[in-house]
Amino acid sequence: MQTYSAAFKARVVQRLMGPRAVSANKLAETVGVSQETLSRWRRQARSVTGLSSPKKRTPRWTGAEKLRVVLAAEGLDDEALGALLRQEGLHAAQRAAWRAAADAALSAPVPRRPAGPSPEAQRIGELERERRRKEAALAEAAALLVLKKQVQAIGADADATTDPTRVRRSSRSSRRPSSAGRGAPARAPWWG
Repeated sequence: MQTYSAAFKARVVQRLMGPRAVSANKLAETVGVSQETLSRWRRQARSVTGLSSPKKRTPRWTGAEKLRVVLAAEGLDDEALGALLRQEGLHAAQRAAWRAAADAALSAPVPRRPAGPSPEAQRIGELERERRRKEAALAEAAALLVLKKQVQAIGADADATTDPTRVRRSSRSSRRPSSAGRGAPARAPWWG
């Protein structure tokens, strides 16, 4: 790949971009450099020196800015209105469209809210009450389970301290006469 001096590049780029600019194809034949290389040098020169044409962008207007211009234009005579539009960079058709949109927005009826909470808010309230009720029931069930385990643990400790040869009887069987006295065999203890 052949390298070119900066001075040579500058002279060629001037011929490509000056007031009497030559096309890159014709200049490529004259100076002996490919058209692609010349086009690349021209793009680089435009980006460095700021010679590229700026891209026009349409300004984005907010609703507040549009309303400001519409209100400022109210009551102006044609000459003052034209000056305002030139200053803002607008066309009369744009201002007319913005005015129509503002009139339509201001004349639209405002929907009224029904009194009281919405059906969604009522449903949310019902669901929250149900959730609180279920959480309370769950906490109560958990407390009962803990108490039941504690009672079982106390009962197991009490059974371990009693005489293992004694037969544990329920309150029901204590009211009846024992069958052991009538010649029936004694019952085996409940744990063994």
